[in-house]
Amino acid sequence: MPSPQSVCLEECTWTEVETALENGTRTAIVAVGSIEQHGPHLPLNMDTLDGDELARRIAAELGDALAAPTIRPGCSGHHMAFPGTITMPPETLMDVIRAYCRSLDDHGFDHVVLVPTHGGNFAPVSTVAPEIAREIDASVIALADLDDHMELLNEGLREAGLEYQQDVIHAGAAETAMILAIKEGLVRTDRLETGPEGSFSTARLLSEGFESITENGVLGDPSEATADAGEAIFDAVTDAYVERIEAERDAVSDGTQ
Repeated sequence: MPSPQSVCLEECTWTEVETALENGTRTAIVAVGSIEQHGPHLPLNMDTLDGDELARRIAAELGDALAAPTIRPGCSGHHMAFPGTITMPPETLMDVIRAYCRSLDDHGFDHVVLVPTHGGNFAPVSTVAPEIAREIDASVIALADLDDHMELLNEGLREAGLEYQQDVIHAGAAETAMILAIKEGLVRTDRLETGPEGSFSTARLLSEGFESITENGVLGDPSEATADAGEAIFDAVTDAYVERIEAERDAVSDGTQ
C-alpha cells in the first residue's frame, strides 16, 4: 500500500502504487481544477486546492482509492479579463482527461472518478466521460452536475449554521470558507470585497465573461466565510460523492451498468 500518511498518487513511488493495485486499490480520483481569478482575496489556484483536498478526502473515505494529481488549468475563458488566469480550449482539456484515464487504465485501475471543481469544466467532463468509457476497460464515473455541486456547497454552509445561499458560486462565502479550512493564511483577509448578489445567468457569465457581472471577480460576500463552514462543505461534498461512487462501482460489479 502507499505510505500510510498519504493516499496521493504523486507522493507514492511506483512500487507503492504497484503494491496498492495488488492489494485491491483499484479506484483513482481525478479532480479537474483551474488557474483563474477568485477575487482580490483568494489565490488563482483556488479550484485546484479544492480539487486536491476533495480528491484526497474521497480517496481516504473510500479506503481503496488513490487521489491522482488534479488536472489544471481548465476552461476559464470567461475569467480572462482578470490577470493571471490561464485557460485552455475544451477540446484540449478533454484530450488531457482522456490521457489521464488511459494511463490509469493501463496500470490496472478499474474505476476512474472525474471530479470537476471549476464551473467551466463540468460540461467538458460530461461530454468526454462517456466517450472515454467506450475506449478503455475501466469504468469512468463523472460527478459533473454543476447545480448539484453548488447545492452541496450551500448545504455545507447551512450545516455550519450560516443561512447563506448562492445560486452561482464564485469567490464568495463558500469558496472562501473552503480555503480557510485548507490553509487559512492563503486568504487575504485584508482584501475581502463583496460582489453582486442574486441569481445570474450562467450562460451570460460564460459568453460575456465575469467582467460583465462583477468588477472585482467576486459573487456574493466572502466575509461570511469561516473555517468551520469550509470543513462542513468538504464533509457534505465528500459524503455525497463517496455514496455515489460506491453505488456506481456496485452497479458495474453487478453488471447493471
